[in-house]
Amino acid sequence: MQALILAAGKGERMRPLTLVKPKPLLEVCGTTLIEHHIINLKKAGFEDIVINVSWLAQQIMKKIGSGNQYGVKIRYSFEGDEPLETGGGMFKALNLLGNESFLVVNGDVKTDIDFTSIKALPHKLAHLVLVKNPNHNPNGDFYINKNHSLSHLNSTEKLTYSGIGIYKPKLFESCQAGKFSVVPLLKEAMNQKKISGQFFNGQWDDIGTIERLTEINSNCKKQNT
Repeated sequence: MQALILAAGKGERMRPLTLVKPKPLLEVCGTTLIEHHIINLKKAGFEDIVINVSWLAQQIMKKIGSGNQYGVKIRYSFEGDEPLETGGGMFKALNLLGNESFLVVNGDVKTDIDFTSIKALPHKLAHLVLVKNPNHNPNGDFYINKNHSLSHLNSTEKLTYSGIGIYKPKLFESCQAGKFSVVPLLKEAMNQKKISGQFFNGQWDDIGTIERLTEINSNCKKQNT
């Protein structure tokens, strides 16, 4: 199975930092966000990785290169000057990912998840990893039913999508090239009970704002002193 790291976004909530550096190259605990993922993917046995890039793409490509320094093979899906969002980015990368299921990881999260623990169900179009609701998303996104299928309908027990999941190319078979979010596709497939999920209770942080970046780096310093 190949992995796709989503790293094309402009990181507008992280400005002014992301005016000169793409968000996946911001450092958390002394290592860039994207390198955390590459290292953990390698540990989990992933050796073929695709990274989608757009905003300040050359910086990412120069820093990461072919992947030799990490013991993996890395290819890039360049989206042009304007990012294609999650759905459009995945759809464009399919020509590199092939016809098999692939793992997706958002480039702006920090987590210690063991990627081998993600167990997709063969008859589902996608399998998502959900986490406890962070302060910035208190109402959550999706609900895990007893049979591990996901629902987006009203529930007081919704959890937050971690930005990590396994997707089948078939989810995108009705799509056309362009800019679009993957969320409507997921919700439509959930209505047909074709999306499954699992809960992860380990370390996970969405590095979406300067305040969150500062907080996690401050905690790292405290732990190392």
